[in-house]
Amino acid sequence: MEKLLKSDYYYDLPEELIAQDPIEDRSSSRLMVLNRETGEISHHRFYEIEDFLNPGDTLVLNNTKVIPARLYGVKEETGAVIEVLLLKRLPDGTHECLVKPGKKAKVGCRISFGDGLLKGEITDIVDEGNRRIRFEYDGIFEEILDKLGEMPLPPYIHHKLVDKDRYQTVYAKNPGSAAAPTAGLHFTKELLKKIEDKGVNICYVTLHVGLGTFRPVKAENLLEHHMHSENYEVSKETADIINNTKKNGGKVYCVGTTSVRTVESVADENGMMREAFGNTDIFIYPGYKFKVPDGIITNFHLPESTLIMLVSAFAGREHVLAAYDTAVKERYRFFSFGDAMFIR
Repeated sequence: MEKLLKSDYYYDLPEELIAQDPIEDRSSSRLMVLNRETGEISHHRFYEIEDFLNPGDTLVLNNTKVIPARLYGVKEETGAVIEVLLLKRLPDGTHECLVKPGKKAKVGCRISFGDGLLKGEITDIVDEGNRRIRFEYDGIFEEILDKLGEMPLPPYIHHKLVDKDRYQTVYAKNPGSAAAPTAGLHFTKELLKKIEDKGVNICYVTLHVGLGTFRPVKAENLLEHHMHSENYEVSKETADIINNTKKNGGKVYCVGTTSVRTVESVADENGMMREAFGNTDIFIYPGYKFKVPDGIITNFHLPESTLIMLVSAFAGREHVLAAYDTAVKERYRFFSFGDAMFIR
């Protein structure tokens, strides 16, 4: 029987191993390679990832783009400072947001950002106390956001990010995420070109990462945890590449848990993909039968998080926790700006 208690996914992490800044050369981060059958571990640099990929294999990358989703404004009536974090754009053009302090953010409250360059009105209170806000502005929303917004770094990063682009993959294309798909941060354009030149296919899915990714699992029984819904898109081209790779005996490697969750949301029971878009709240934990990935490139995740549960479902809880134990002993860097792991 699989272990389905939150506390079974705890490990001890010294705080100084949480990476606060990205390293200068993205592809020089460390890479732990874990054999999911044997539990065997080897240590490398990330740019050596190409040595593990063969012609005819496929890398699946998430090309979502992080928007500078954290805004600071003032209540028009009182001048009180309000922090707003955009979570997702809703079909009617309003945004679901996290607002602090919540007690000052009642329905009808109006907030001004950037001396009125952007204005918002709270129209509703929705799940978990999130607010729905209708924004008013002249021009293009994304451009205004670029001017006024800050990158919504995870709560465990306390340093200020000097270069916004470092919390963005080099292939980020479709704006909409409140957090980066961090496994992809290790790739440079040069490394991707070398991988392509080797005959490896590179294809893209889009999954807009919500802040649910950082939300702690509160229920001790995993079956009581509810995942947040996130918007995804898979093109016909990507579906065809993955299907052909499978048919031709190549391996499919997902870069990041977001890519895994996307392909697993779309694939049929035979692992065949199709063009698709929609929302997914798939929660992958041990006992889950994977349909698409033969390997996963990922970072080192928080104790008791849904992400460590996903990689444990793929590689086995004992293997994963032993690998994390090794990573702590070897002083790997953890979380968003940290080192990488390739599970194969």
